[in-house]
Amino acid sequence: VQLQASGGGLVQAGGSLRLSCAASGRTFSSDTMGWFRQAPGKEREFVSAISWSGGRTYYADSVKGRFTISRDNAKNTVYLQMNSLKSEDTAVYYCAASTKGATRSIYDYDYWGQGTLVTVSS
Repeated sequence: VQLQASGGGLVQAGGSLRLSCAASGRTFSSDTMGWFRQAPGKEREFVSAISWSGGRTYYADSVKGRFTISRDNAKNTVYLQMNSLKSEDTAVYYCAASTKGATRSIYDYDYWGQGTLVTVSS
């Protein structure tokens, strides 16, 4: 079972990036998929989540209105479109899957990807 995150990189403040997370080894179409991030010296924090159908989405207040989560169950892939990026968005971004329904809690996620680094320069 593997979650492979990609799409990170270096971008200027105000720019955009699109992260992808491809799942393999099992189908995640029934799982809540989430994105978390961890900045240097800080704890991993919730960014966004999407229900199994895509019908419900959840965002941290710090990214609401700037980030959009989506998923394509046929491709077993979840996306995070990040617009109007700020220097405080700099972090390693992790995708994760939860079998416990819609949740923001890091402890409810069963499967984790390896992370992709997003660096926003000011």
